[in-house]
Amino acid sequence: MDDKFNTTYITFDGYVQIHKYRYLYFILMITLYVLIICSNSTIVYLIWIHQNLHEPMYIFIAALSMNSILFSNAIYPKIFVDVLSERQIIPYSACLFQWFLWYSLGLSDFSILAAMAYDRFVSICKPLQHPLIMNKSTITVLLLSAWLFPACHMLVTIVLSADRKLCSFSLNGIFCNNSVFKLQCASSRVLSVFGVVTVMNVVIFPLLYILFTYAKIMKITYKSSGDVRKKAAETCVPHLLVLISCTSLAVYEVIIARVESDFSKTTRLQAALYQPLFNPIIYGLKMKEIFKHIKKMFCSVKLK
Repeated sequence: MDDKFNTTYITFDGYVQIHKYRYLYFILMITLYVLIICSNSTIVYLIWIHQNLHEPMYIFIAALSMNSILFSNAIYPKIFVDVLSERQIIPYSACLFQWFLWYSLGLSDFSILAAMAYDRFVSICKPLQHPLIMNKSTITVLLLSAWLFPACHMLVTIVLSADRKLCSFSLNGIFCNNSVFKLQCASSRVLSVFGVVTVMNVVIFPLLYILFTYAKIMKITYKSSGDVRKKAAETCVPHLLVLISCTSLAVYEVIIARVESDFSKTTRLQAALYQPLFNPIIYGLKMKEIFKHIKKMFCSVKLK
């Protein structure tokens, strides 16, 4: 607590031997950050400039990549400052804002993946109706809902947490997440109940919808020709891989928020880093049209 400015500061206690390895941390994280920004920006750029990629499926992929860019920018710049500073601290108000960005952007991945599952279902199971159903208005509504719905849930959580009295000012982590609850003097039944509602609305229900949708796709494609099954596999498998990655990170976040240990300190950084880099690798390698444009882009660079 800074009495002079009446500001509450939170100390990050998730770094291991920060004074000894600060430059190693910085080099590692700046390298991964650049890779995340460049890889995701490349996906967005290719989808933006190529007319044949202006389809709902690729627009949703671009939205996921944009989400990864925003997601990383909410975390990494503060980490860069912390690893080069003597004290790893953050004002409580800024901590709540980082908490809001981390979860609203992270949870919106599930909503975007649910929109992608709906698009794949219409494309494969109702191909003649696909252009009519998945028009610009539908895509816009789905994307806005994917970003606003989790953000509204998290905004309520932040507002409810803003005036809570703190009895601890040391956070076992390197960024602000739901471990902030452990800083509060007493648990809140309202926050606990609303947390369950949030998980159900923005994680469980989209996850169940995606699984149900892909089960229907598999059932229909099983009875179809080999070309239809091949098309379904080419477009659905990357989405399922990304879904597994997002779900694994969500489960991990829930676990480490409840288990205080050195293990969580040493692995939290890795979990925070890999997810935004995983999406462009999967879509860049597994989506044939995107991979084709990436290959052309790099070949043209070599020729120059």
